[in-house]
Amino acid sequence: MRKPSVLFIFLTVFIDLIGFGMVLPLLPIFAKSHLANGIMIGALMASYSLMQFIFAPIWGRLSDRIGRRPVLLVSTAGAAISYAIFAVGCGMPGSTGLAVLFVSRIFAGICGANITVAQAYIADITPPEERSKKMGLIGMAFGFGFVFGPFLSGKALQYFGVTGPGWFAAGFCAVNFIFALAALPESLKPDSTHVARRPQFAQFLHTLREPRIGLLIMIFFFATFCFACFETTLGLLVSKNFHIDPTNAADASKVANLFAYCGIVGALVQGGGIGRAVKKMGEPMLITVSLLLVGLSLLPMPFLHTEVPFAWKTLLHAEGLPWVGLLVALAALAIGSSLTRPPVFGLISNLTSASEQGTNIGVAQSVGSLARIAAPMFAAPLFDQHPYIPYITCAVISVITAIIAWNQLVGAKLPIAKATATV
Repeated sequence: MRKPSVLFIFLTVFIDLIGFGMVLPLLPIFAKSHLANGIMIGALMASYSLMQFIFAPIWGRLSDRIGRRPVLLVSTAGAAISYAIFAVGCGMPGSTGLAVLFVSRIFAGICGANITVAQAYIADITPPEERSKKMGLIGMAFGFGFVFGPFLSGKALQYFGVTGPGWFAAGFCAVNFIFALAALPESLKPDSTHVARRPQFAQFLHTLREPRIGLLIMIFFFATFCFACFETTLGLLVSKNFHIDPTNAADASKVANLFAYCGIVGALVQGGGIGRAVKKMGEPMLITVSLLLVGLSLLPMPFLHTEVPFAWKTLLHAEGLPWVGLLVALAALAIGSSLTRPPVFGLISNLTSASEQGTNIGVAQSVGSLARIAAPMFAAPLFDQHPYIPYITCAVISVITAIIAWNQLVGAKLPIAKATATV
């Protein structure tokens, strides 16, 4: 068996997230083409996260008992099946197709243990002072998944129609399963499994009641909520403000390309900037700054549209000015969001014993999934009423969370690299 390495887990997560990145940006506009209203779009986006909320702690805890590798293998195989179901649903008309899309997302959510267990894998093989930096590699894999995934999705749409992205995503996950089966070693040490087992709900409460870990998980909840609102509505916002037809494959690929653009920016930041930023600022300050940047970037987005005032066109000769403004705002959002997750999970990992890494990270991921349940149900219906509401609300939430992080993390001088105590 090969020695565990960050490279192996990075490649495993990266290949899996290519499939994820191919499908997620298209979900709202595909649902719209199946005659779904705002509530149904929100429910479709939330169905995956509801299953994640239930199963992420289970998978994380199971990985603490039987090892990371078998859980990663099962989740990867399940992802391949879910994307195949998604492809079938995309080719069906109306309510029937929409129902199959729901089945695909529910099954994907049940099997979606990759990120939870991958973060526990990194914690297994990384010293505390390096964890925030190495957690950034998960974000980097996520970013690259959103670079190549949407790009390949656009190509699949153009050449193979609406079922193409689903089949391509299923193929990538199948390849990933074969790679992990052949190359991914186990990271969990045999002596790391001796821990008292609590019932799931009791473990959930136990983790959240730990003051420092509970605070970090609360911050992660609000950060995830704001970003999930953005994910849910970006395609709808661009369709409305920039007059893009979601039923047209070429136009739909433009939406995918915007997500790819965010992925490029996020991957560059997490690949090269996280380690230096943590070293210079520390995790607490980095979390605060990232949340503030997210809030400031969300605020102008709904006000950007193709109806540029005539004076702007005359003075600046910039009919494409709204697109430039959108790209600037998206870049700021990608930078801010990519700087939040690694230090949050680095701190959670440092404050958690080796025997409960998967369990506590699973609880954090579960709470993140709860945010992803609430966000689409909040954002999609409100977007139908007025596009400004979800963006302004999330901007305010992000700024308030930044203030809380400043007061409770920076002000409290939370230890960042020396903590090894058990929870």
